[in-house]
Amino acid sequence: MNRQTSIDPATASPVQPAGAAGPANDNVSVLILTLNEEVNLAACLASVGWSDDIVVLDSFSQDRTVEIAKSFGARVYQRHFDSEPAQRSHGLREIAYKHPLVYLPDADEITPPALRDEILAVARAPNRTEVAFHVRSRTMFMGRWLRWSGLYPTWFVRLVEPHRVRFEREINLRTVADGPEGKLDGHLLHYTFNKGLNAWLEKHNRYSWHEARESLRSLETERVDWLAALIGSGAARRRALKTLSFRLPCRPLLRFLYMYVLRGGFLDGRAGFVYCGLLMTYETMIVSKMIEIRRRERGLPL
Repeated sequence: MNRQTSIDPATASPVQPAGAAGPANDNVSVLILTLNEEVNLAACLASVGWSDDIVVLDSFSQDRTVEIAKSFGARVYQRHFDSEPAQRSHGLREIAYKHPLVYLPDADEITPPALRDEILAVARAPNRTEVAFHVRSRTMFMGRWLRWSGLYPTWFVRLVEPHRVRFEREINLRTVADGPEGKLDGHLLHYTFNKGLNAWLEKHNRYSWHEARESLRSLETERVDWLAALIGSGAARRRALKTLSFRLPCRPLLRFLYMYVLRGGFLDGRAGFVYCGLLMTYETMIVSKMIEIRRRERGLPL
């Protein structure tokens, strides 16, 4: 298993000046969305320092995020955040880029050299037809990769032609491409807990309200795709299983058992146990807010 630790912001090197990487088709542009990411941003920027066109679209951070971005030579734009689909769409459509392909790492993601080399190879390919590329992520927690409890492999669209993709859903964003798609062999390293457990819980407390509404909508309007749930692959199977989960009793406990036992989370040691427990807590938030929504709609007190 390959391991990589977070990069020390104090020793990270700024990006090369614009134009240092050669012709436009030899490189890619980078877009990073930020909101109070001073803990993560320097490491993320250092890992994409091979790009000569880095853009940070900031949601008016109150910490040193903008200062760090500028110190790495990034172009910084600011826009008030309303939703992730709207923010990403603005970033890709309203900002001009130097290169035809734009790479989209999150601020808490590190791009290892192997993935960098693959991205640059795609940019140089003369007969490329794909307009979007999927990348796998390795969730890092307590000093290790969550190989079993981290739902590996989960694929995310991270390399796109800006005007050939659109975004759906406020939570668990879905990227829809207008054209052929491809997959890269390399991995991102996702340090989702870098801001601490309090930040993780606060974020998922916000997400749980959207998930509760989605669960109720699914119960009213969707059917379980049993074929996809049993033999489907990738995103289709995950969507079918999620639709099924909305209909199961004791969802928090079942989520824990599924992740810790069936998915093998116990093989991730203490980190796996803690992470599966956090996912069970998140599921409890969703179920509790479903109950709240239903009672409010009936005019009942919580």
